[in-house]
Amino acid sequence: MNEQKPVPVDPVRVAQVGVGYWGPNLLRNLVSSPRYSVRMAVEKDSDRKKLINKLYPELPVSSDFSAVCDDPDIEAIIIATPVASHADLAIKALKKGKHVLVEKPMATTVDEVTQIEHLSREGQLVAMVGHTFLFNNAVRQIKRIIDSGEIGQIRYIYARRLNLGRIRCDVDALWNLAPHDISIIQYWLDDPEPLRVQRTGMDYVQKGIDDVVFLNISYQDGIMANVHVSWLDPHKVRQITVVGEKKMIVYDDMEPSEKIKIYDKGISLTEPEEIHQLLVKYRSGNMLAPNILPTEALKLEVSEFIDQVKSNSAYSDNDLTHGRYVVEILEASNQSLKRNQRVYL
Repeated sequence: MNEQKPVPVDPVRVAQVGVGYWGPNLLRNLVSSPRYSVRMAVEKDSDRKKLINKLYPELPVSSDFSAVCDDPDIEAIIIATPVASHADLAIKALKKGKHVLVEKPMATTVDEVTQIEHLSREGQLVAMVGHTFLFNNAVRQIKRIIDSGEIGQIRYIYARRLNLGRIRCDVDALWNLAPHDISIIQYWLDDPEPLRVQRTGMDYVQKGIDDVVFLNISYQDGIMANVHVSWLDPHKVRQITVVGEKKMIVYDDMEPSEKIKIYDKGISLTEPEEIHQLLVKYRSGNMLAPNILPTEALKLEVSEFIDQVKSNSAYSDNDLTHGRYVVEILEASNQSLKRNQRVYL
């Protein structure tokens, strides 16, 4: 007979706002965790309401955000609505004394992040942004490899997040897809402040909404990052390559088993015997694919949120500083698009 784990005496009383494309995954993790007591869902779409009622018939569903904001029994609110509403809802919830977990990106401007940060500190409330890939075991393993010095100084990073669809009308491909890769790159580099951002893209399907975007980010020490996102591509690609002076890493989230491949490849210059002689040494060694334990990153994310709520402590990997840099890069990309030039931060 299996021994049942004790249910916490004081689970966090939570409500979720928005149960659209990503929302059902969040709600499933909240409902299945004994550390949460889900009191209400807020959703305006009638089809989504029917889905919630079918999956969780005892869960109350409302169309009114104020229903959860004004409920003194609710301690925390999970926000999984369209991007444009993230900051507004988070600010309203914080003003009502609620902890918030907001889907990525947290806001559309740095000023909005500043408001959220101020209210969080003033009310001693947790305001966490849902950069789910920071809880991905492969992403964390690469962070450990980089920090160990095994690949040497990072030279550049490029990411590709491509697919045919899902076409959005509320945000463009960059704001929809790139927050994942920007967040991962910032995490691997220890959240440096970017120096320059330059964006190019094209709106093939809907005027004013780019379907394909190339984003270049420059950092100190000559490190460059390129993010290519598209929902008009024949292949589904979720891949990031890190080129170091000693070794190179390829992270492929679509790979079922070998998600990380470390290549012992590189180029170095030897001391020339004559002033005009250039001696280049090419190195091509073995490839290593470390074993990665499978876990659901979203489950770890909602667990981290409740840890923060219980301890009232900031989380170094996913705090507002990290969220601010992601929004700063995205906001600067908009300026780059408008000016058709590089933007200095």
